[in-house]
Amino acid sequence: MIIPYRLNLGDTIGVVAPCNPIIGDNIEELESARKIVEEEGFKVKYAKNIFSNTNGYSSTAKEKAEDINQMFQDKQVKMIWCAKGGENSNSTFEYLDYELIKQNPKILCGYSDVNSITNMITAKTGLVTFNGTNFKTIATDQTDYSYKQAIKMFVDASQKLGMQEEEEYETIQAGQAQGELIGGNLSIIKGMIAGKYKLDFTDKILFLEEFGLETSPALASNYLYYMKQNNIFKKIKGLWVGFYENERNISLEKIILDVIRK
Repeated sequence: MIIPYRLNLGDTIGVVAPCNPIIGDNIEELESARKIVEEEGFKVKYAKNIFSNTNGYSSTAKEKAEDINQMFQDKQVKMIWCAKGGENSNSTFEYLDYELIKQNPKILCGYSDVNSITNMITAKTGLVTFNGTNFKTIATDQTDYSYKQAIKMFVDASQKLGMQEEEEYETIQAGQAQGELIGGNLSIIKGMIAGKYKLDFTDKILFLEEFGLETSPALASNYLYYMKQNNIFKKIKGLWVGFYENERNISLEKIILDVIRK
C-alpha cells in the first residue's frame, strides 16, 4: 500500500467535481467552504473544469478525469478534495492515469458517489484513499465535526475514531478481524462487485453506509441480496455498518441481518 504524505498548514488543497455539477446554490456553498478552509491556514485551488456542466447533468467523463489527473500531477497541490457527490463518477475510470497517480501519491477524500473513484484508485494503484466529508459539506453540515475529524487525520495522522457525545458504536456480532478497509456508499459498492472494474473483496473489512432518503429499505435489501448472491459476504473478514436514515426508521443493521442470516 502507498500512504500519502501528511497535509501541513499552508499547503494547497485541490478541489475537483467528479460527480454532479457545481451549479446554483452549490457555487455559493463551495465558496463558503473555501473561506472556512483558507481561514484555517490552507490554500485552495479549483480544478479547471470544476464549474463545467457540458452534458447538462455533469461535466464530461474526460473533463472530470482530466481534472483529477492534473491535480495529481500538480506539484503545488498536496491534497485533492472532491466537491460533492452525485451519480456517475465511475465514468472516469477508463480516462484516469493510474500510473501518474501512483507516482504522485496524495490524499484523496470524498464520500457518496466519490467512493467509485476512491475505491478504484486504491485497487489500481495501492494508494490509500479516504472516505470523509466532501468539500462542499464543510459549509453545509450542521456542525464542523466531520471537517475537524478529517483535518485531524490529514494533518496530525490521527487514527483515533471520533465520536460525538450522543453517539455510540453497537456490536452486531462480536469477534476479531483484521484486513484492508474497502467500501463506502452501498449503492455505489453494489455496482463494483462484477464487470471490468470490479473490486476484490477477499479478506477485506467492508464498510457500508447509505442515504436513506434516496434508497428505501427494500432497495437497500435489493443491493445487499445482490452482494450476497455474488458471495461478497463469504469473501470478507468483517463488516462495518454506518449511517442510514429513512422515513420508516428501519435500520441498516436489521436489513443486513435479514440478508446474511443462515
